[in-house]
Amino acid sequence: MADAISSTSTIRWDTIEAELDNYGCAILKAVLSKAQCEGLAGGYPDDNQFRKRIVMARHGFGRGEYKYFAHPLPDVISNLRQSLYPPLAGIANRWNELMGIDVRYPDQHRAFIERCHAAGQNRPTPLLLEYGEGDYNCLHQDIYGEHVFQLQVAFLLSKPGEDFTGGEFVLTEQRPRMQSRAEIVPLLQGDAVIFPVSQRPVKGTRGYYRVNMRHGVSRLRSGKRHTLGIIFHDSQ
Repeated sequence: MADAISSTSTIRWDTIEAELDNYGCAILKAVLSKAQCEGLAGGYPDDNQFRKRIVMARHGFGRGEYKYFAHPLPDVISNLRQSLYPPLAGIANRWNELMGIDVRYPDQHRAFIERCHAAGQNRPTPLLLEYGEGDYNCLHQDIYGEHVFQLQVAFLLSKPGEDFTGGEFVLTEQRPRMQSRAEIVPLLQGDAVIFPVSQRPVKGTRGYYRVNMRHGVSRLRSGKRHTLGIIFHDSQ
């Protein structure tokens, strides 16, 4: 738990903001330790800490499965939410201004969650995903209700090349009257990627415009892959 908090405190947020502006995603290196990754992934069979299990094939989401954590959230997840949110809120507020969106996010995550709960979004959204050989995650957006925070974070808990092969994180960007652009994000165990939930601003010749974003995971070639997803808004 302490390792995650100390790691986030040393992040160069000016660099992260520039990468999000330019590419629509940014990597945080080695936020979680090997022990933290193994502890989170190893807890997947323990249904007592989860509120719901989703088998992707049953819903047309892809192949594989994931589980939503229940309240109270594990300390490491709660602390990651609280420590990552304030700098991301500044970026999200600037993005909303550029996109002509009136919503502004409070400085602290607790205040934003209170806003979600007041609107009936009171189910926690952090989740643990498990993929086996042949599994994949279709391109999608994690909305969950009226109140949506613009950015989210995914942590790779498994070791690529050793625990699994394939299974790359994929981000697509659809610009108006243009073909989609794809971004493959290389991650190591303990790394995280920050990316938009659904849209981001892009500067054009006549100012800024919105582009639609989706994310997914390519087909796993072998092994098993675990990912922690940190979504900052709660669900209806």
